Amino acid sequence: MKRTDTENSRKPLFILNPNAGVQPVNFIISIDLERRKGELATVKSLTPDDSAGLIRDHYENHDIFVAAGGDGTVHTIANELVGTKKILGVLPMGSGNGFAKEFGFKMNIRALLSNVKKGESMDIDVFEINDKLCLNVAGIGLDSFVAHSFNKLKLRGFLPYVWLTLKTFVQLHPFYVTIRSGGEIIVAEELFVLTIANTRQFGNNAFIAPEARPNDGMMDIVMIKPFPKVFGALFVLRLFTKRINKSKYVRHLKTDQEIVIDTDETRFHIDGEPIEIHGKVNVKIKKEVLKVLKTPGNKFLRS
Repeated sequence: MKRTDTENSRKPLFILNPNAGVQPVNFIISIDLERRKGELATVKSLTPDDSAGLIRDHYENHDIFVAAGGDGTVHTIANELVGTKKILGVLPMGSGNGFAKEFGFKMNIRALLSNVKKGESMDIDVFEINDKLCLNVAGIGLDSFVAHSFNKLKLRGFLPYVWLTLKTFVQLHPFYVTIRSGGEIIVAEELFVLTIANTRQFGNNAFIAPEARPNDGMMDIVMIKPFPKVFGALFVLRLFTKRINKSKYVRHLKTDQEIVIDTDETRFHIDGEPIEIHGKVNVKIKKEVLKVLKTPGNKFLRS
């Protein structure tokens, strides 16, 4: 594809999801992006297929692609950039913004453009879950059940998510799971939550895997065993204070080996997006295959 000019390649391409986040805020962001069209390029995407197609169409014309949306938008765009020399940036506009929070991205276009001008990036790991990309966290249990229910909800934002989480927790029942690595069983028990983590949090500063790092070549497996629900508030406190791994009901493993998950529960989530998976689930790590724009607030600047 023909490159329009050498200057254009230095402009970041913002791929805007107009349905992400709260609409009044989205509208203001859209106006600000238009006002800065001398510094950036913008396209709108209504579906994941749109986003993928837009990246392919503009691939040769830009070095940095910015996901302007929630974790789902980030996931879709990253999927097209894995294994390339292109750089992923984020303008967080979603409900949780887990990936953006971990890498220091804020809803500040001026600051983001300042980072773009520096053009510095870091290489991070990703997971493959039955050949599907995972950037942040994936799993089964309370968080995945909420993701499936939230996907059907017309309301968006933090408060509807909290209400739905409380409702799901009250109705929560454990599921049985087996995890194998190298043919050997390493987990076989009932759980409330099974999370495979590349970074520390679900989103909204809820830290499910405080020790996880996206550039350490390891996957973090966090398991929450069934516990008396009267301790629910204590678990929430631990989650938001990075102390969830201090509970006796929580088990934490690290591995760089492929694992196989076997469970009758089919309601998974990958990066917060609900997905049905039937049968065995294969999870493996791909090391340092995605370039992410550096920001001053990046928590993982160590090499």
